[in-house]
Amino acid sequence: MKNLTKPKALKKGDKVATISLSWGGAGELPHRYEYGKKQLQEVFGLEVVETKNALKPADWIYDNPKARAEDLMEAFSDPSIKAIISNIGGEESVRILPFLDLDVIAKNPKIFLGFSDSTITHFACLKAGLTSFYGTSVLVGFAENCGMHDYQIQDIKRTLFAAKPVGEIVPNIEGWTTEYLDWFDTSLSNTKRKLVKSDGWNFLQGKEKVQGRLIGGCLDVLEFLKGTDFWPSVETWNDCILFLETSENMAQPSTLRYWLRNYAAQGILHRIKGIILGRPYDFKYAKEYNDEILKIIKEEKLTDLAIVTEMDFGHTCPTFTIPFGVLAEIDCVNKTFTILESGVSE
Repeated sequence: MKNLTKPKALKKGDKVATISLSWGGAGELPHRYEYGKKQLQEVFGLEVVETKNALKPADWIYDNPKARAEDLMEAFSDPSIKAIISNIGGEESVRILPFLDLDVIAKNPKIFLGFSDSTITHFACLKAGLTSFYGTSVLVGFAENCGMHDYQIQDIKRTLFAAKPVGEIVPNIEGWTTEYLDWFDTSLSNTKRKLVKSDGWNFLQGKEKVQGRLIGGCLDVLEFLKGTDFWPSVETWNDCILFLETSENMAQPSTLRYWLRNYAAQGILHRIKGIILGRPYDFKYAKEYNDEILKIIKEEKLTDLAIVTEMDFGHTCPTFTIPFGVLAEIDCVNKTFTILESGVSE
């Protein structure tokens, strides 16, 4: 992977823009959006503004992919905006790709943060040569009922506000949650979600310490990108650590098997240094996913490849943030995962 441009670190008082690139949830859930916005302002001291169409109704957002792309281009072009934060994911932001200008992204490097369907925008940033950040969104982590998890707060401060190596990432020992509380039921807004005790991460296989640059996203969404101009060349994956996670759709284990066979057929699995997999939604199929991964790895005779599963990123809360293109390390002996560089610059 080529070296990517690192955006400038955030600091208190910076202006950040929220954006709806997929589902228009922020417009449908104003109470939750405002709570997430409040956390960005009060916990991190940021000035929060909305892109032009960020709070439009979901139907309007769906009908206007070009306007969504224009929001992104305007946010990148505006020198007063220091970061762009996705409001929520969805399922069809791939429709914005024809309307993006990668030169605008390349010439105006700044933080882009989001996960799930934001995988699309991350790969646009990757193609433009910019480090972006696979992490939480306004309506999810920032708007967590009864306040943000401390694990999430410390992650944001460490990853986006400090231009020094992120360092070792540790499992969240306070517990994780994917408990469903209907966001449209405002009577539940002050109900704290129940936490499930974490047993740590699963170092599935690997015998040594490996290093590689981080690339990946939501497996469901990566399928949309295959065969497009935004899918990286096979050489891009050389010596990388591939990070993957599955969505709340909870793909069948057989589907994961089919997806991974495609990565093998493309030659990607034979080029990477390791795989890290996010905790599946509701922990459903966690064992089955592990079994399917090992099945494909055995087929490809990659039984020494470093693999860690059930990690604190993706469709689980709270999460740590993954900076694209940044060097990371999996230590299979000491069972640690470390991000060796900063994702931002001074």
